[in-house]
Parts: sequence; structure tokens; C-alpha cells
Amino acid sequence: MSEPTGQPAAGGAPGQPDGRRLRVFLVDDHAMFRTGVRAELGAHVEVVGEASTVAEAVSGIAAVGPDVVLLDVHMPDGGGRAVLDAVLRGSGVARPSVRFLALSVSDAAEDVIGLIRAGARGYVTKTISPDDLAAAIQRVADGDAVFSPRLAGFVLDAFASRSDAPVVDPELDQLTNREREVLRLLARGYAYKEIAKELFISIKTVETHVSNVLRKLQMSNRYELSRWAADRRLI
Repeated sequence: MSEPTGQPAAGGAPGQPDGRRLRVFLVDDHAMFRTGVRAELGAHVEVVGEASTVAEAVSGIAAVGPDVVLLDVHMPDGGGRAVLDAVLRGSGVARPSVRFLALSVSDAAEDVIGLIRAGARGYVTKTISPDDLAAAIQRVADGDAVFSPRLAGFVLDAFASRSDAPVVDPELDQLTNREREVLRLLARGYAYKEIAKELFISIKTVETHVSNVLRKLQMSNRYELSRWAADRRLI
């Protein structure tokens, strides 16, 4: 997938007008991924904190006041939307000057639109290169909106329709965010091993999620799930 590109600040590192490096906070529930992002961005920005849960993220962001937050979309305790709601609109922790850039494995339209409506300034997937991610951080800090071309199309279509009414699907609403991610990849033809690698979880965890989805939707195999997902345009 093609991701956005841009030019970092002079000297190769994104920064502010006063010459200091941008201060970035990482929110993701996978420690290995956070470690990798910190290492890749170390030459570009100052990583001032990280969090693996919504509660840690909200308190950490309030404490250090970063310029930009790199925000995962799906986490076990609520995910990016919950962080945005708490920081931008929550009592006692509001820091409206903080910019949010979603960085997620998910490229689903509903995830992109949901995060943007909640207040994120951009959305890129985890396939983005370190240099392009650094450029995206700078652009978000400068007040620009940053998306890959395909994801930008989702946002344009959503806001052109002027419809804020949520789509109600009782069957889909039964599934957790993680179960939806697994279902989407399964429907695209991914093997369990590939899903595990993509979502940074174990194969056994993938099997558990698939079992839960089959049970909740009262289906017996992945082929039925694929048809079900295709009918709802989840693929």
C-alpha cells in the first residue's frame, strides 16, 4: 500500500519552529511493536512516553503533553476511540493542542472514519516506512491531515454523504474489535499463521477468536464466515 510522503524539518528530523524535536507519545498494546517504533523513530523525534492501555495513555498524555500521539485503533480495554474521547473531551485531562495520528494494522473504512470523527488528524497503517511515518508526524504536528490514498477515499466518501447515523447490525455488534479484525483477515484468505503475524498475537489466540466468532454467528466454517463478511462489505 502506498503511504503518504513528506519532507521532515531541516536537518532530517521533524521539529517545531523553535528548533526542538517533536515530542511523540506511543500508544499500542504490543510491547514489541512499541520497541520497534521507538527504535525506528529515535533519529527523527523525541519519544517522551508510551502506554499499552487506555488508562495508561490518558494519564501519560496528560502528564507529559506531547506534540503528537501515535495511536493504535484496537486495544483490549477500548482502543484509540476511548483515548481520544478522554483526552480531548474528558474532565480534567483535556489537552486540545495534542495532535493524534492513528497507526494501525486495520485499514477498514469504519475504523478510519470512527477515529477521524473522534478527533484524529490522520490515519496510516503499520506498513508505512520509518521515513514516511516521521514525515506524517511532522505534517500532523503542523495541522495537516494525513492519510494514505485509499484511506483518504474512505474519509471523503463518508463526509460527502453527510450521514452521522450509525449502521446498526446486531450480529456484527456481538463481535469484539479483535474478533472483527480476525474475521476480516480470515475472509481475505489469510491462514491462521498469517493472521497471527499480522496482528502480533499467537496462533492459539487466533484459533480462540475464530471459535468465538463461529459460535456467536452460529456458523460452522470459515467459508460461511467469508460469505457473511463479504455480504457486509467487511473485506
